[in-house]
Amino acid sequence: MRRKEKEITDRAVIESIILRSSVCRLALSEDSRPYIVPLCFGYKDNTLYFHSAREGKKLDILSKNNKVCFEFDIDHEIVEAKDACKWGMKYRSVIGYGKASVIDDPESKHRAFNIIMQHYAGSSFTYAEAVLKDTVIIKVEIESMGGKKSEY
Repeated sequence: MRRKEKEITDRAVIESIILRSSVCRLALSEDSRPYIVPLCFGYKDNTLYFHSAREGKKLDILSKNNKVCFEFDIDHEIVEAKDACKWGMKYRSVIGYGKASVIDDPESKHRAFNIIMQHYAGSSFTYAEAVLKDTVIIKVEIESMGGKKSEY
């Protein structure tokens, strides 16, 4: 990172940013063309979980290239100044890289659904077998990630 004073290296702080985020932006690449999508997510044990329909652009791309980048950001605040070129933004963010795979077995899907729902609802649920069957879970094993803060 060019500006070391903005870098967040403390793993607990990085994970707190992830856990406070409501959206994860997942970036994929197909034929050297980027594609990014905001998603609901769950995070546990250095792994991200996303739910998806059984068909779609994400899955098409992941079937060819499972390398992904992800991004989280929180605590946004515009910093005003008299000089237009001195305006800025306060924020905390995390960017990382990993490899995605699809979870197929019902027990692992149920566990992943609970991780996602725990993030948003703070509890686990029961899922109809048809829902588990008709939904794809994308699992991203995180290879590396780092954080950045500005104006904090």
